Amino acid sequence: MAALFASGRVIDLILVLVVLEALALIGWRRVRGHGLATGDVILMLLPGAILMLAIRAALTDAGWPIIGGWLAVALVAHLADLRRRWRQAG
Repeated sequence: MAALFASGRVIDLILVLVVLEALALIGWRRVRGHGLATGDVILMLLPGAILMLAIRAALTDAGWPIIGGWLAVALVAHLADLRRRWRQAG
């Protein structure tokens, strides 16, 4: 079990689940005709998925520039999601 965590494979499993969640939400809108738009689903889930990549990098002993790079990309994705939400609310 420890090898599952140390190898980062558990993060791969979580990322697969995130993709399945996105597909389910997008499919729901297509079948039911209401729900979140595809772009909204992607922008909502993207920061978390990128944070998972940062965790995976840390678990696999990647260097700090790789981990920091993933964190920076997650911040940009998060800010893009916040901007979209603010515009929709305003």
